[in-house]
Amino acid sequence: MHLPLSEQSLSLDHDAFIKVLTNTENLLIIQDLDGVCMPLMKDPMSRVIDLTYVEATKAFDGQFFVLTNGEHIGKRGVNGIIERAVGNPFGVKQNGLYLPGLAAGGVQWQDRQGAVFHPGVSDQELGFLERIPNKIEDRLRCFFERRPSLLESVELENCIQSAVLSNKASPTVNLNTFYQRLGDRTDIYIALQREMQTLMEDILFEAGQSGLGESFFVHYAPNWGQDERGKEIVWFTQGQESGTTDFQFMLRGAVKEAGVLAILNHYVFQKTADYPLGEEFNVRQAPNNQADLLNLVADAFKAEHLPTMVGVGDTVTSKVAEMAEGQVQVRRGGSDRNFLQLIQDIGKLFNNGNLVVYVDSSDGELKNRQPLKVGKALPADSESLPTKLKVLEGPGDPLDTDDPLRLNVAFPGGYRQYTAIFKEAARKRLGG
Repeated sequence: MHLPLSEQSLSLDHDAFIKVLTNTENLLIIQDLDGVCMPLMKDPMSRVIDLTYVEATKAFDGQFFVLTNGEHIGKRGVNGIIERAVGNPFGVKQNGLYLPGLAAGGVQWQDRQGAVFHPGVSDQELGFLERIPNKIEDRLRCFFERRPSLLESVELENCIQSAVLSNKASPTVNLNTFYQRLGDRTDIYIALQREMQTLMEDILFEAGQSGLGESFFVHYAPNWGQDERGKEIVWFTQGQESGTTDFQFMLRGAVKEAGVLAILNHYVFQKTADYPLGEEFNVRQAPNNQADLLNLVADAFKAEHLPTMVGVGDTVTSKVAEMAEGQVQVRRGGSDRNFLQLIQDIGKLFNNGNLVVYVDSSDGELKNRQPLKVGKALPADSESLPTKLKVLEGPGDPLDTDDPLRLNVAFPGGYRQYTAIFKEAARKRLGG
């Protein structure tokens, strides 16, 4: 018997996926951006997006929302990428081509006309965040002033301009361009990673001194999950993998899994004119662990109002490390893991066929993704020749055999393959 996609793992049955997107009336797509619908780039300013994909999202109007740790606005925001693709910012607004949903981990809401709000965020918090990019730039300059022989002045300046992301709600340092130049000097690059980690901790301390001790946290991407105190674990570079490249100073509560609830609350309101979690609900009011988030959904939402949810991401990690006396330690992380896990758990709770979709972004410029291993599947009859491609190994550690997150559908061909399938589903949904 052929299993439904929601019960499969790393399926390559993209025709079945198209049917879900085409034929499901009560549908909610929650999708990451970088690495999913556009390439991962060392320099974020060089990112591009396929305009025909952006237009295709309108086929799912009211049923498609983005959920990203990046931002909609600012010179590094996705809005600017779309505006450059169209060539006319007014035309983007007029035609409703801005991507709706949550950015900055969930604290920056945008509609299709580009109206942006920061629900639950105070002016004092935004004012503190505004000063952080200068602190990042100063710390980077100090780091390289102590090592004057590493980079020429012009090269250093270019790297700094690429690395410092002056995001309104999530100021970030992105080390991709530095890794490109220092990746062969592992000790130096690790020292830079540690310097940025220390900087983030210093800024957190300063926030506490300013009366904002409960306002912020630091997100590392990609990461090795959380420690016993709930803090994310930096992935220090090793081998040919860059490890953690993004050090994001974020508003507390701005985590993607909380964003799932905010989007779901909005979606049900569209259908029923009622907010299950209240009209003023925002991610900063959400519980801070997966179990409580799921319990909140169980308590507040009616089964008949919940859609089939499709979560799409590209950043899921796991690492199995050998410890003393034959013990092993499993670290599971990735900035998309928790929101995908919550969507999966909601699907199990309500039996509504939720799907978790994984897009392989390892073929981009960044070297911090484990590629999917694809090969021919051997049939039960060992004398027959293998005929069908399947995913033989997922994005996590092969030794991590108990990962609770089941990636139902896989796109080994990356964002190009995913967006092509998405556009085909949009065309069919519109009757084309």
